Amino acid sequence: MSNSYFSFKQFTINQDRSVFKVGTDGVLLGAVTDIAGAKSILEIGTGSGLIAVMLAQRSEAEVVAIEPDPESFCQACENANNTKWSNRIKILQTNLQNYLPGEKKFNLIVTNPPYFTDSLKNPDPRKSASRHNDTLTSEELLTGVSRLLEEDGRLQLILPYVEGNIFIAEASGYGLYCNNILKIRPLPDSEIRRLILTFSRKKSFATEKFLTIEHGKRHEFTEEYINLTREFYLKF
Repeated sequence: MSNSYFSFKQFTINQDRSVFKVGTDGVLLGAVTDIAGAKSILEIGTGSGLIAVMLAQRSEAEVVAIEPDPESFCQACENANNTKWSNRIKILQTNLQNYLPGEKKFNLIVTNPPYFTDSLKNPDPRKSASRHNDTLTSEELLTGVSRLLEEDGRLQLILPYVEGNIFIAEASGYGLYCNNILKIRPLPDSEIRRLILTFSRKKSFATEKFLTIEHGKRHEFTEEYINLTREFYLKF
């Protein structure tokens, strides 16, 4: 059973009511996201508010985070309000399909999206919605990003290896091109499990980098992983 809260160096994430719990995927995305020049950030599906808070800590940007689940939304609001960056974080209860910010667009959009398509669903409908793409398909995500991303903006997201490669192909049909891939493996001899992908409207050759999380034994982390997450994890 997950702990009801997770303490970081500069903030605490309460998660007893949120569908999304603090996990490696979210922490990695929050730590790795390229915030260079970011003034307006949108996070799609914030869950507990973890990534929104991490991006506010790392930048001076205004962060908008949307979350359709009522309980997760309330908890994300509480978590954001309890940080020193609360004046730059705005949490909204809505899904991407219904989010209408007027003329506002974002120069950085970030998401840890639902990705399961054919696997067995969790009997808890909230948990099922958080990980299955019935409520946010890749087509709906790409349509929303195309609508909300500034012309020279970036989209960054984390996906499993297979789903990530499919998404790269799908995104090109919406004029969004992958120009950076971080390939993540749990152990040195493991297969690639996750991809952190960066997209823009400019087509270019995609650069690839690799990240290994642990040396070989549980909780023996690589120096690269420690350096990426040092400003957040208490243990580093």
